[in-house]
Amino acid sequence: MALPKGTAMHFTSEHLLDDGVLERAFTLGGIPGILWTPVPASAPAPLILLGPPPLGLRTAYPRLAARARRSAADGFATATLELPGSGDRPRLPSAEQAVADLRRAMRAGEPVGDEIIDALVLPLVDRSVPEWQTALDALLALPGIGGPVGYSGGVISIGVRLAVVEPRVSAAVLFAGSFVPRVMFEEARQVTIPLHVLLQWDDEGNDRQAALDLFDAFGSEEKTLHANMGGHTGVPQHAGDAAARFFTRHLK
Repeated sequence: MALPKGTAMHFTSEHLLDDGVLERAFTLGGIPGILWTPVPASAPAPLILLGPPPLGLRTAYPRLAARARRSAADGFATATLELPGSGDRPRLPSAEQAVADLRRAMRAGEPVGDEIIDALVLPLVDRSVPEWQTALDALLALPGIGGPVGYSGGVISIGVRLAVVEPRVSAAVLFAGSFVPRVMFEEARQVTIPLHVLLQWDDEGNDRQAALDLFDAFGSEEKTLHANMGGHTGVPQHAGDAAARFFTRHLK
């Protein structure tokens, strides 16, 4: 169920990091999130939405915080939101069954069928995108934060849907590291914002050809595929630097 329009954001903690970045935990309709802002800010900062992996914010925190600190150094505010079914949020029974089916298929060396992929990914997309839109309403109402808005990372299908339905998102960095339902290829054709897509060539859990086909399907006039050798967690530092330059080019 989508959050009611106008759902209030409540800050629950505040911490000034050693590099002068203000980190604030918040809840939005009971959903946990984190906001990082550069301090001091001489003007409203552009905003980057950090889509987390489906590991829970506590587990993903080190990599999210590192990306947020880099973005703050470039003058951006960043925010992340706990995914449905992750962290302390209620489990999604259909998604949990899909995970079990996925692991069983991979152990047996069988192809992962469309039914499993749809059950695994589409519930996340359908629930999280409206939550991100509600979060965006609240974030852009805060002093010190303004547009334009970018989206970075996360489950790639969430980024695709958000790019289609949310006109306030004007550029996106997408991580090609998750299964993609077939319906998302049609949605990808509707994406027109500038894109920077990161692909780990040897990602053991990623269908490389599906990632290449999705990139081909994007309707954006400006789209860049940044592919690197290595597994899922082996993204090199220079790939992050290129993504940061992409946002500086399009959001400032």
